[in-house]
Amino acid sequence: MGDTNTRIELTGLRGVPETALSAALLASLPANEAPAPWECHCSALLWLGRGGRTAAAALPPGLGGSPALATVGGFVRYTDTPVGAYDEVLGMVASRTGLRPWGNVAFMSVNSESSLVGGRTNWAMPKTLARFDGELADGGLITGSGTDQVSWTVSAAPRVLGPAIPLKTKATARQQFADGRVGDSLLTFSGRIRPAFVTVGVSSAGPLPTWLRPGRHLGAFVEDAIFSLGEPRF
Repeated sequence: MGDTNTRIELTGLRGVPETALSAALLASLPANEAPAPWECHCSALLWLGRGGRTAAAALPPGLGGSPALATVGGFVRYTDTPVGAYDEVLGMVASRTGLRPWGNVAFMSVNSESSLVGGRTNWAMPKTLARFDGELADGGLITGSGTDQVSWTVSAAPRVLGPAIPLKTKATARQQFADGRVGDSLLTFSGRIRPAFVTVGVSSAGPLPTWLRPGRHLGAFVEDAIFSLGEPRF
């Protein structure tokens, strides 16, 4: 643990209100013991949503003025990472600079304090803590609920549509760090995905439902995947 007044890498991130950390949680957090890069094994459920002004408003100041082309929501169940197994729920805003696409993680919550610290310190992803219930499975329901400052709940139930398709891809995560710098981190993904319709529920005392919208969305069920997230480049 460290002095919460000096842990600017944790306290200085500009996230949406649902990512705020209480003083009590900050005082309990460990040091970062897993620097980038990370390689992770997981299954996941992802869905697409529309962008627009409310999604653009979720971007940090250093990315202000960027178009919000779409949003991506998801639940991820990690079985092997540098900080162990844990669950995650996320909301990302997809944008571009010229013809170069990138995504900004505006909302992310996990049930691992070590993952929270690693995500904020390594990549400026504004992780907070959540409780998870249910299963990540075709026809199942999984729910994440905030356990700290702002009350929120996200749920998702997938209906898988077809056979698994192998997929290898790369993407860029663009995040604003506590010192104001914007860094790009390369994500490489290899796994098997199945198309799905996803019924999503989102409620919050903050603005989360205005851009990570509830309803029925086109998405993908990720059966098994390996991905790596590299060190940010500024």
